[in-house]
Amino acid sequence: MDLLNTLVEKGLRRELPTREEALAVLATSDDELLDVVAAAGKVRRQWFGRRVKLNYLVNLKSGLCPEDCSYCSQRLGSKAEILKYTWLKPDEASQAAAAGVAGGAKRVCLVASGRGPTDRDVERVGRTIEAIKEQNEGVEVCACLGLLSDGQAERLRDAGADAYNHNLNTSEATYEGITKTHTYADRVDTVQKAHAAGLSACSGLIAGMGETDEDLVDVVYALRDLDSDSVPVNFLIPFEGTPLAKEWNLTPQRCLRILAMVRFVCPDVEVRIAGGREVHLRSMQPLALNIANSIFLGDYLTSEGQAGQADLDMIADAGFEVEGAGTTTLPKHRADALAAAGAAAGGCGSHASTEGAGCGSHASAEGAGCGSAGGGCGPCGGHAAPAPEAVEPAAAEPAANAARTDLVAVRRRGAGTDLAPNA
Repeated sequence: MDLLNTLVEKGLRRELPTREEALAVLATSDDELLDVVAAAGKVRRQWFGRRVKLNYLVNLKSGLCPEDCSYCSQRLGSKAEILKYTWLKPDEASQAAAAGVAGGAKRVCLVASGRGPTDRDVERVGRTIEAIKEQNEGVEVCACLGLLSDGQAERLRDAGADAYNHNLNTSEATYEGITKTHTYADRVDTVQKAHAAGLSACSGLIAGMGETDEDLVDVVYALRDLDSDSVPVNFLIPFEGTPLAKEWNLTPQRCLRILAMVRFVCPDVEVRIAGGREVHLRSMQPLALNIANSIFLGDYLTSEGQAGQADLDMIADAGFEVEGAGTTTLPKHRADALAAAGAAAGGCGSHASTEGAGCGSHASAEGAGCGSAGGGCGPCGGHAAPAPEAVEPAAAEPAANAARTDLVAVRRRGAGTDLAPNA
């Protein structure tokens, strides 16, 4: 179809589609779905080949967050029965990170609940970054700690961080309906602080919160304007005990269209399938690898993912390959620009790769981005273990093409054993 041919041509030239074209992707029919995936796949292969980057999340501090984000199981007033604990020690976090690296993860994302870090927290995370890098040569580290104050991004950079994740989550027009304890502008400011410090900026979205097509296009265009190196696409996990517990709005087909739209708008950027992929894409996850070039390996913050080995098998069976530590994720023009930004900011030189790309040049993560989709982000190391817990299925058989809550259970992570992460 003419629309897809136009979008492929623009994607290969790194040319921004019109809003009408982006909206048209979301409006395509199921009969056109494979054509949409194939078109997005051409753009993906142009910039990233058949490589899949693996990211692994370590939950440094879980639960008891003072913010009221409606999608999050760790939110203020959440009734979700999740694991709650204070800061992991650097050696505990490093041990958890090593499990992901052993499974093939190239990037470790350090996540902590809360509005934002204190200076003491930044110092603590800095020590954790140093411990992880000392024990895992060549690993990238992305921090996801909430809203940043002046100077904190620079301190994280100096401690060895390669990237910073802070998701926009939804459009500016609808943000106040999702969160009231901080603003959309606060989130934009933090992404800009990370950029200014020479960190690779990672910022993404959450789909499935009741937003319109226009909202989805708005947030993706905003992410492009912020020049995020990585765009994690989270699919809402409707956790019981949160205000969005009943928001089951996604089908696998809808998820694929959203990913394709993101790829067309951000053709040369790392697009990561983040929280909720197992719940909403289900058996169509391998098809999504034709669009996205990055996933999280193993479990998320407060919910289980599929087993790490299953992720690796899926990648191989779909004809893709895990991206090696010596490969730069981003296309050369983006990697070079990031290296120059890092040098101009006065840091990151020690992180430069043999290809001349500086800090974060291997691309970025919750989010996925160290994600925030209803607890959809990162494992809790040896401090958490699977505790299956099913969401009640819908009472009636859903109509064709409707969201199916009866197909996959949302499984919470719980405490009580010493089982290691599943990578």
